[in-house]
Amino acid sequence: MTSFLPSNLPLELLERHGHAPLSCGSAVNSLIRDNAFSDTEYRNVLTELRQHTEESLAIYVHVPFCHVRCLYCACDTTVTHSSEKVDRYLDALESELALVTDTIGRGRRVNQLHVGGGTPNHLNEPQLARLVEIIERYFYIAPDACTSIECNPRRSSAGQLELLYGLGFRRISFGVQDLNADVQRAIGRVQSLDMVRDVFLTARETGFHSINLDLVYGLPFQTRAGFQSTLQHILALSPDRVACFSYTHDPATRPHQHAISSDHLPSAAEKLALFHDAVHAFTEAGYRWVGLDVFVRETDELANAQTEGRLHHNAIGYTPLPSKQVLAFGPSGIGEVGGVLVQNEPDLKTWQARLDHYQLPVAWGQRLSDTDRRRREAILSLMCNLQLPANVAADLAQDYDRLREHIAQGLVEMSADGIRVTDEGRYLLRHLCAEQDAFLELEAAQRRLGSN
Repeated sequence: MTSFLPSNLPLELLERHGHAPLSCGSAVNSLIRDNAFSDTEYRNVLTELRQHTEESLAIYVHVPFCHVRCLYCACDTTVTHSSEKVDRYLDALESELALVTDTIGRGRRVNQLHVGGGTPNHLNEPQLARLVEIIERYFYIAPDACTSIECNPRRSSAGQLELLYGLGFRRISFGVQDLNADVQRAIGRVQSLDMVRDVFLTARETGFHSINLDLVYGLPFQTRAGFQSTLQHILALSPDRVACFSYTHDPATRPHQHAISSDHLPSAAEKLALFHDAVHAFTEAGYRWVGLDVFVRETDELANAQTEGRLHHNAIGYTPLPSKQVLAFGPSGIGEVGGVLVQNEPDLKTWQARLDHYQLPVAWGQRLSDTDRRRREAILSLMCNLQLPANVAADLAQDYDRLREHIAQGLVEMSADGIRVTDEGRYLLRHLCAEQDAFLELEAAQRRLGSN
């Protein structure tokens, strides 16, 4: 695929692109952020799940700790150097798993496990081992399960990577963000190319089946020349996947971002050019552009799933797996169970206090109506498979008409089968989806859970 920078993109959408969500930053889904959800309501949802023992599960575990707060971060995390605080978290986490499995039953099969943060590898080796032991005490992790963990390369060592592999993790993700020294100093995250390369190669030698690297565009002092240099260094490592996320500058809700001056940020047009450069670099190198902002090898299961029109997106991220039951554990964890979207208490102390009183620490939730589900299916079809089949949108005429308005701008094409997103439209795919419904924010909300 040869990419190009579209010259006729609508200005209003281009400006919105400059404020697209960061890899781990967005408001909670606007439909449910104000919907309080009680312990009893969530128990009722889990009781329904108990009746479907044949359904396999996906699990997300949020580890809410970092050793330092990066200035660009929009994640739910707590800076701590207290091992006792982490141990207290693990105690509460076990209580949460016990409460959930008391309702749905122990030993349920899990085909997808993702541990994010925060910085999961901020935990020491005994704590990491205990984390996995807790999960395996209450769930059965299938031998062929997709098991992944997010790591900060600055906290990674050969011994730790060997431990993580020994604990059963087969996919690992490292947060790189940018390799330019000026950018790194501006965001408070200095990590040399040599260090990143050493950690990456050590993970490769350890045997991880898939290594993902995260990049962020739209950061202070980023230039096209500097970002292109970062892209070339990343390509030289030959990662299996790369996620290229957009930075959102929102100091009003993230006070630590006041340390980043808006004067040092690229403009909306410059930011889009940075993303174009990423698309061009990775696709020219043989990677497939998947979904909104992920690049994978041609042989990757995500690429195959997108080609075959069966790529899915759940509260963890893109997946070829069909499971729609995602249980989330830890503060701010976002899950989806039985057609209900839920999020745990985001505050660590509140989350722990709820568990101390034997309450499920869910903060909000929303049971989707039939119309909600159909609309979400349409959004996911656009996000994942770049098309909106006519039969999927049959009773969503207003949404369908809204998309058709972009035909003249060259962002979508229409046929008897439905609407397809064009190569130009892909650059603004997030906004094409967001115009249809706020459900896209679930995808962004889950990203606010991981900074690694």
